[in-house]
Amino acid sequence: MEAVASHDEHAGPHARGLVRWITTTNHKDIGTLYLCFSLAMFFIAGFLAMLIRAELFEPGARLFSPALYNQFVTMHGLMMIFGVIMPAFVGFANWQIPLMIGAPDMAFPRMNNWSFWLLPFAALLMIGEFFVPGGAAATGWTMYPPLSVEMGPGMDMTIFAIHILGISSIMGAINIITTILNLRAPGMTLMKMPLFVWTWLITAYLLVAVMPVLAGAVTMVLADRHFGTHFFNAAGGGDPIMFQHIFWFFGHPEVYIMILPAFGIISEIIPTFSRKPLFGYASMVYATVSIATLSFVVWGHHMFTVGFPASGQLFFMYATMLIAVPTGVKIFNWVATMWRGSLTFETPMLFAIGFVLMFTIGGFSGLVLAVTPVDIQLHGTYYVVAHFHYVLFSGAAMAIMAGIYYWLPKWTGHMYDETLGKWHFWLTTIFFNLTFFPMHFLGLAGMPRRVADYALQYTTLNQVVSISAFGLGLSQLIFLYVIVKCIRGGVPAGDRPWEGATSLEWTLPSPPPYHTFETEPVIS
Repeated sequence: MEAVASHDEHAGPHARGLVRWITTTNHKDIGTLYLCFSLAMFFIAGFLAMLIRAELFEPGARLFSPALYNQFVTMHGLMMIFGVIMPAFVGFANWQIPLMIGAPDMAFPRMNNWSFWLLPFAALLMIGEFFVPGGAAATGWTMYPPLSVEMGPGMDMTIFAIHILGISSIMGAINIITTILNLRAPGMTLMKMPLFVWTWLITAYLLVAVMPVLAGAVTMVLADRHFGTHFFNAAGGGDPIMFQHIFWFFGHPEVYIMILPAFGIISEIIPTFSRKPLFGYASMVYATVSIATLSFVVWGHHMFTVGFPASGQLFFMYATMLIAVPTGVKIFNWVATMWRGSLTFETPMLFAIGFVLMFTIGGFSGLVLAVTPVDIQLHGTYYVVAHFHYVLFSGAAMAIMAGIYYWLPKWTGHMYDETLGKWHFWLTTIFFNLTFFPMHFLGLAGMPRRVADYALQYTTLNQVVSISAFGLGLSQLIFLYVIVKCIRGGVPAGDRPWEGATSLEWTLPSPPPYHTFETEPVIS
């Protein structure tokens, strides 16, 4: 692609200092705020994970009460999903989508500012739960009744935080849809858009569709708690299983909300470092649409143990297996892109290859869990914990790391420390696998999840997992150091630091000017 871009460093005045960050409507500033918020929450939620693993180092509840342990498990899950993964991808969307499609900014800049500044208040609510009577919510991130109906005021704070986060997500999604559909540069047809933009367009539609469903579910819990309703109270004629249906109708598309933007990031990185166009661009777009569509009809595979009739079990089993087909198309296309390419292995490419390999392991364990009789045996065990961490950490989180290494030279104008980046990759990959791969065997042996104690025969593997989890957590300090060091200075990156990069943002200076594309670029 070729573009004519405005290179005016600061076209028009803007506020400085703290006021700039509070009042900004610039997509780059807001993208930076999202990414910084996500990084802060990553370390808070990661600290909770290390407390969980400290408790599980040996059998016998020694460090925390089982109630406090369950609070750590619940808030770790909620913070990682709603405070880390989703805000990070919205940060990427804010930074990259206008640059990739030739737009001057997001479609609704003031709403963009508001959608970010809701997040810190929701985070404070979640952190503050630990200091109210009864402590934080201790239901697991799924918030199943009757526990969620009986919890103390921490549960109300969780519900309020989820409403705030949901409003933020919906506003961000509307902004992204409008920007992509209405602000593309002349010549930028839908099928010329970078795949990252495509994955976010589809993700934004998923967000608009399912976040109100979650809001409805937690509002019904709130009504049961305080207004005498009996939506989920069996004693009053309600049905706790109905909550699971509503929750997972949100919850399974949510899984793809957290992975489709990751697919987009990986689809930018692999062609760049293979020096080849993405293999099967159109099929990647259709596969993304297929995954998003199918995500609405597989929610029941989370509920095989609730007593579905055989016909329901078969439907959800086959639908779940079907969703593996478009995902397999993507993995095939990434491998085909690398095939006979002129590959180099800078840090973003290492994370991208690690993503492909380990996400595939997570996908295969998901297929195992799709088989109804197998899932009935493994439901609620550490096998499930292993599966979703292979999908969400080596999937979503490692794609986020890959994206930060990939675009950081463009954002800052400096190259990051490549040696430290590779140390971060290898330590993260090794400790991640040592942490979560043994959990497959713990689950197969019957160890239940969300329990603060366990039988003696699980001790050795749990000790391996706990030591590795601390290694994984400490490895992320390298990541933080690399980011801070790159922001503060380094070797100038140049406008196109990656030789194989071809999308529109690489035609701009590094860092891009505060106001980009005041003159509309023309895509040839």
